[in-house]
Amino acid sequence: MSVMFVFSTARCKRWFAECVLACFVVAFAAIPGQAAQISRFLQNLSPAELTEGATGFGALRDDIPAVPILKGSEVVGYAFLTSDFVGTTGYSGKPIHIVAAVSNDAVITGAVLVEHSEPIVLVGIPESKVRAHIAGYTGLDLQAELAAGGSAHDLDIISGATVTVMVIDDSIVRAGIIVSRTLGLGGLAPEQKAAGLKYEIVQEAGEARDWEALAGDGSIRSLSLDIGQINAAFEATGDKKAIARPESGDASDTFIDMRAALVSIPTVGLSLLGPKEYANLQKWLQPGEHAILLMGRGRYSFKGSGYVRGGIFDRIHLIQGDAAVRFRDRLHRRVGHIAAAGAPSFSEIDLFKIPSDAGFDPTEPWRLQLLVQRQIGAIKKSFLTFDLGYQPPKKYLHNVTAQTQPVVPVTDSSRESAAKAALWKRIWRDKAPEIAVLLAMLGILTAVFFFQMFVTKSERFVFWFRIGFLLMTLVFLGWYANAQLSVVNLMALGNSLATGFSWDAFLMDPLTFILWFSVAAALLFWGRGAYCGWLCPFGALQELLNRVAKLLHIPQLTLPWGLHERLWAVKYMIFLGLFALSLVSLPLAEHYAEIEPFKTAIILKFDRAWPFVVFALALLGAGLFIERFYCRYLCPLGAALAIPGRLRMFDWLKRYPECGRPCQTCANECFVQAINPIGEIQPNECLNCMHCQVLYQSTTRCPVVMKKMKRREVIKKSNEQYERALEKRQ
Repeated sequence: MSVMFVFSTARCKRWFAECVLACFVVAFAAIPGQAAQISRFLQNLSPAELTEGATGFGALRDDIPAVPILKGSEVVGYAFLTSDFVGTTGYSGKPIHIVAAVSNDAVITGAVLVEHSEPIVLVGIPESKVRAHIAGYTGLDLQAELAAGGSAHDLDIISGATVTVMVIDDSIVRAGIIVSRTLGLGGLAPEQKAAGLKYEIVQEAGEARDWEALAGDGSIRSLSLDIGQINAAFEATGDKKAIARPESGDASDTFIDMRAALVSIPTVGLSLLGPKEYANLQKWLQPGEHAILLMGRGRYSFKGSGYVRGGIFDRIHLIQGDAAVRFRDRLHRRVGHIAAAGAPSFSEIDLFKIPSDAGFDPTEPWRLQLLVQRQIGAIKKSFLTFDLGYQPPKKYLHNVTAQTQPVVPVTDSSRESAAKAALWKRIWRDKAPEIAVLLAMLGILTAVFFFQMFVTKSERFVFWFRIGFLLMTLVFLGWYANAQLSVVNLMALGNSLATGFSWDAFLMDPLTFILWFSVAAALLFWGRGAYCGWLCPFGALQELLNRVAKLLHIPQLTLPWGLHERLWAVKYMIFLGLFALSLVSLPLAEHYAEIEPFKTAIILKFDRAWPFVVFALALLGAGLFIERFYCRYLCPLGAALAIPGRLRMFDWLKRYPECGRPCQTCANECFVQAINPIGEIQPNECLNCMHCQVLYQSTTRCPVVMKKMKRREVIKKSNEQYERALEKRQ
């Protein structure tokens, strides 16, 4: 009977390798290409959802990923997927997929959210609310948007999802303009590079100028709103709740008086900041970067307090053409005072850096959009936007003759490639502190692994080091940074390899990227245990809860070795099933990947629908009695890492010939039962907790070490007796 169930290690290894190889071969042949994405999403949409009265869809165009929308045999518009045209990346670092339609007159006729990965931003926000917001773009005139630089419409912000809504707005408008220009809808023509003359900023600083002179020539531009104007603007919206809560005070009182200046123009910067502060600005700015100075006073702050919590200044953003720059706390510096003579006093004076990859041209007009919010409920707000326009004075510009060249259409693909690269670089800069902490954690863990025989001399140190590291993994990597790896990442990688690999998509989440890189390296040295045992937030949560359970004297169950060994196979079956399913439909595989409780317990911190919460709690509950229950028997990610982990080049865990024959101390104390009855450590199941290495050197618990110690003691006593005998003879 045992022959029917027990397979040799070699046969298992060969069988799994063949299965995985077959899966990759099928993946390259079966996964549809990126160009067919719009067709995949249209299968679940009716033409009437995108254009009223439409009866069907035409064939996907060869020149652009857009699908004609038909009313009978007449083409009345085109459907497109926003993520095919712009790098629509939200908080999750993944695209927000929206199918929209544009008419022959360049008017949006419909927009539908078809897929997204925004679990953090949308917690507590009904998806129906977001869908309704997106549907509200019906009727948007893209010709007017292009003329106004994308601000001809009012942005209806959803409280709690400000940045996500701004990203959605940017993606629909920009993608719609690209499609309209490419197809010549509404008389729009493809964007072209200008030829002939261009302007550059005069780099020589002139004499410092006073406030009146700077304001007079347009070096300083202003946006002034009083309470009466704000109340009137909210009344014009027709929002009864907003109207019912007007700003108190006299109508002529200042609501906000905001001034802006481009201080990377040397004369303007030197005049407003003074020599010392301007010199600091020059050190702060890298080649290609620019800076604006914002000054404000009145009842309303252009900064607000959101940047303190999330690092993003969500009340202001700079717009130039169809590009927008949103400022983060690391692009910001406070200024003590204005150096220009005659300057009024301001309650807020701040510098904001414009990164070199933002595509900003300091010689062209730009505008700063101010978001004004009004509380209309406990958590609900109403929003309005106001613009401050800026045109750099001609006196600070000079003509530069460009080389004669033909007018060349600007390709959307090259622009979007640059935009994606700029985006992930900006994200890495913004995540610099988190990256530094993660690299420090990886460095410390690597040092501990390399010098484990020295570290494991102290059982007390190993115990508290592990507790502290697991707490850091859970709280920082998991609940704070949301750097929880998932089997979905591996399925997405397979999809990417088959449809055209690009580093940009994986670089959008720096912590996850670094973790996967470290996991790949660790597999060659230590197998899957480096991640599963130390860097998995959900694994850390299980183990820490089990520690508490032991303190509360909750009984611990140890499964018979035969049953335990056969249950290992369950997680491999789950992984292979998910991987095979991803070859048919990646979204469907991601849906069934909810067998991983990571999103519920770590990413969303249990703020989710009750079935998901119950499932996660059930797994954690089982872990109170059987330590690391989920890791041992159900985790598809652990199974995926265990397969290539068999290729590790080193065996760091030391053993004695007596281990398992007859000593069973390590096997009995291994908390995941990764040591079989004959003393061999199963590398596929080992979590590298190093407890067996503590026991390996223990003078009180390891029989082999104790025997050696007794032998040494006998020899020592014998030597002492011999020395005493010699002394007596002398």
